[in-house]
Amino acid sequence: MAGFKVRSVLVTGANRGIGLELVKQFLEKSNPPEWIFATCQDPEGERAQQLKNLVSRHPNLAIVALEATDPASIKAAATRVEEHLKSSGLNLLINNAGIVRPSTLESETPEDMSLVYATNVTGLLLVSQAFLPLLKKAAQGTPKPGLSCSKAAIVNISSECGSIANLIAWELVEVVSYRCSKAALNMLTKCQSLGYEGDGILSIAVHPGWVQTDMGSTGSHQAPLTVDVSVQGILNVLPTLSKKDNGAFVNWEGKVLPW
Repeated sequence: MAGFKVRSVLVTGANRGIGLELVKQFLEKSNPPEWIFATCQDPEGERAQQLKNLVSRHPNLAIVALEATDPASIKAAATRVEEHLKSSGLNLLINNAGIVRPSTLESETPEDMSLVYATNVTGLLLVSQAFLPLLKKAAQGTPKPGLSCSKAAIVNISSECGSIANLIAWELVEVVSYRCSKAALNMLTKCQSLGYEGDGILSIAVHPGWVQTDMGSTGSHQAPLTVDVSVQGILNVLPTLSKKDNGAFVNWEGKVLPW
């Protein structure tokens, strides 16, 4: 990761888990981004306290309110980020925000199916659309050819739970709405790769592993991967990605996963 230099990055769902750790590790880099935008639903709330503690020590970190299911909130967030960046664009958008609802095939409800899809798929689509002009501006302002995460990229945090060919851990946790949403997110990523490549924007779906977070907890089953190791792996993979990886589905170690 030593050679990975990105001028600006935005992380959604940054007040806990993988999102918060992404922010921390970006800040700890020897060559940190000039701007790190950390979004969460309620920047003034108790759950954002760790982010606020970081802001007090890092002037290049800005907390931005963003509710992924609220188009007005997303638009306002994009406007605020643009004000910070002034004439430059946004290099890296990491769509990390997501939810899961415990469920089985028998217990799944229309309400949870709709909510999880709205957050994990539609929300990411709307966020990507809102920040697309800033991503395009970053791509246009970078003279280097090809695609890369330091030039302009959308990184969608997905899950191998959404892999149809390799449907992992079904016997441990069915979470039907979550699995369906991540399969749809993978398709969205592929569509983005086709639609935005001409603008110089890389699109990728990343499985962070089964991580020890609030979302990764499944009762008596302990997730094998710590948050810091997962994020360190992701940040090692991102600088290796190029045009050949556009639209791919990879894990935190850089391994290509089956759809």
